[in-house]
Amino acid sequence: MKRRTCQPIEALGVSLRFREPGHRYFRPGGNQPRIVHIHVCDAAGEWEREHLLVRDYLRAHPEARLAYPRLKRDISDRYRDDRLAYNEGKTGFILDVLREAEAWARRTGWALPPPRTRARPPRVRK
Repeated sequence: MKRRTCQPIEALGVSLRFREPGHRYFRPGGNQPRIVHIHVCDAAGEWEREHLLVRDYLRAHPEARLAYPRLKRDISDRYRDDRLAYNEGKTGFILDVLREAEAWARRTGWALPPPRTRARPPRVRK
C-alpha cells in the first residue's frame, strides 16, 4: 500500500495509527474525539476476506451477533483505560467466531465478493 493512499485520508484530519502488510488503520489523533476510524486494505486480500466473512457470519447468526456487543460492553467497563487489554479481551471471541465462520463458509459456499470497481469520470481537456 503506497503513501499516496494515506495522504488523502490524513488530509481529512485522521492519523495513521497502525500499519501492517495489506492493511492501514487511521483515527483522530491527540485529544480529538474518536468519532471515526478508517481501515484501508488491499482488495481481495486476506484481511478483507476475514473481516467480510466475520461480518456475513454475524449477520446470519443472531446469537453470535448479539453476544459480541455484550462482550464489548463488559470488557470496555472493565478496561476503560487500557486499550490493549480491551483488544485482548475480544481476541478469544473473534478467533472462535472466525473458526466457526470458516466452517460456515465451507458449508454454504460463501466466497469473498469480487472487488467493486469505480468508474472514473471522463477527463476534461482544456
